[in-house]
Amino acid sequence: MLIGIHHTAISTPDLKRLKQFYCDLFGFEEIFGFEWRQGSEISDRIVGLKDSAAEFVFLRNANTHLELFEYRSPTPRPRDPAWRVCDHGLTHICFEVSDINSEYSRLKNMGMRFQAAPCAVAGLMAVYGRDPDGNIVELIEFVKPATNERHSLSLAVS
Repeated sequence: MLIGIHHTAISTPDLKRLKQFYCDLFGFEEIFGFEWRQGSEISDRIVGLKDSAAEFVFLRNANTHLELFEYRSPTPRPRDPAWRVCDHGLTHICFEVSDINSEYSRLKNMGMRFQAAPCAVAGLMAVYGRDPDGNIVELIEFVKPATNERHSLSLAVS
């Protein structure tokens, strides 16, 4: 039985930079970190790689968790820097906020890049921006009272 989504994981070429971004801009805190070296049979089995080596941190903010990885082996393939939200694969991380315009201004002033200013659509406000690795981060604010349609509204803009 599915209980819910526990965390989202992101592979990065610079663990320290990405951790700082999510901690400083979004208030995440590090819960724990771990490193494994090549030759860890159990790690290789879990991640499905041969001779893997990586460092990761696990972050939390309220009920949201992020796991950030920096692989040292095998050598990661860089993502196309011009990837688009319509390209296959995970497309974005979405954070629900209570004052989207204030959060947009705060994050923009701290250096986060956005596609546009927040837009209103179907009882919510939404905006897409990017983290330092180019991953898309959505901010969403539900401006109508919460209803059973809340999840379908979120999917409509994603």
